[in-house]
Amino acid sequence: MRLDKFLTEMGLGTRSEVKKILKTKQITVNGEIVTKPETKVAPENDQISYKGEPVTYCEYEYYLFYKPAGCVTATEDQLHKTVMDYLTDTVRSDLFPVGRLDIDTEGLLLITNDGALAHDLLSPAKHVEKTYYAVIDGVVTEKDVNSFENGVDIGEEKLTKPGKLRILKSEPESEIELTITEGRFHQVKRMFEAVGKKVLYLKRISMGPLQLTDDLKPGEYRPLTEEEITALKIVNK
Repeated sequence: MRLDKFLTEMGLGTRSEVKKILKTKQITVNGEIVTKPETKVAPENDQISYKGEPVTYCEYEYYLFYKPAGCVTATEDQLHKTVMDYLTDTVRSDLFPVGRLDIDTEGLLLITNDGALAHDLLSPAKHVEKTYYAVIDGVVTEKDVNSFENGVDIGEEKLTKPGKLRILKSEPESEIELTITEGRFHQVKRMFEAVGKKVLYLKRISMGPLQLTDDLKPGEYRPLTEEEITALKIVNK
């Protein structure tokens, strides 16, 4: 790997900023000062330092983020705050959110730079379950439960895949949990609209083996544990 690419991926700056840093003779590889950005390095084996501090190589990083309402699921946006604006302590420049949550939807979002894992998590063929908690304007009934189990017509060519709807409370507003294996545009909202009801509040509480826990508040994040990373990879095999 080129040295400037490695330093950029590890968060030292953009390619142009890294080249300026190299000119200051503050980067060493195996104890030797290096100033050429095109220098080839083996990150797993070479000892690379900046100002005497090691720059540790990590190919993939994984974070569980509690997305608050009011921000968009994107790496950059001209009008709104993005989910990536909250990850202030990370140094990677190649992180991205896996999938999307609407601007007014809260909840669990995986942030990573592992493209292959992200592809598998979002693939309809993998049937990765995503569970949502929602407050519904209207009384959700067992008829709705049966409708969701059989797939709902949301105005597309195919019905939605079966969804597991659980009623937590039914009056005056309903509280429910819904588990689906797809990620169609505004899917949860459209499924309830199809049965004559409106989603007032929506939060994703799980995705595959990942669970949104009480230790995270909206806008906070944490690295995944080794157990969580392993579980993610197992479910995607």
